Amino acid sequence: MTIAPLLSRAAFDALVDAQLPIARQLGFRLDALAYGHAVARAPYDGGFLRPGGTIAGPILMALADYAMYAVTLSMIGKVELAVTTNLNINFLRKPAPRDVLAEARILKLGKRLAVSEVVLRSEGEADAVAHVTGTYSIPPRHD
Repeated sequence: MTIAPLLSRAAFDALVDAQLPIARQLGFRLDALAYGHAVARAPYDGGFLRPGGTIAGPILMALADYAMYAVTLSMIGKVELAVTTNLNINFLRKPAPRDVLAEARILKLGKRLAVSEVVLRSEGEADAVAHVTGTYSIPPRHD
């Protein structure tokens, strides 16, 4: 049985538009959202390059965090104050000069913490350019 995400793609996009303008400035978008799974995209932009012609690490980290936020909210609903408490990234290879995709999944969801994994790839390539793990803190609910 497939569980629907607790926050739809449209609702996530509206939240980002209202509360996370940097993601829009960078051009990030959500390609897919399911319960416990998200795919985000950073469209290729020459302004993202650092010396050596590679996409800058902060762009990859931001995309991973954006994907982790989406996948976390897919399982807990619209909890705006869920925040990153940890992000660990391993850069594996130089990204190709094309869009970067971030595929995120929840490894463990608890009452106060959500642990995620994100694999970043250049569009059309199988090999990962970076591997990310991260933790989101979930504020207590006051029902």
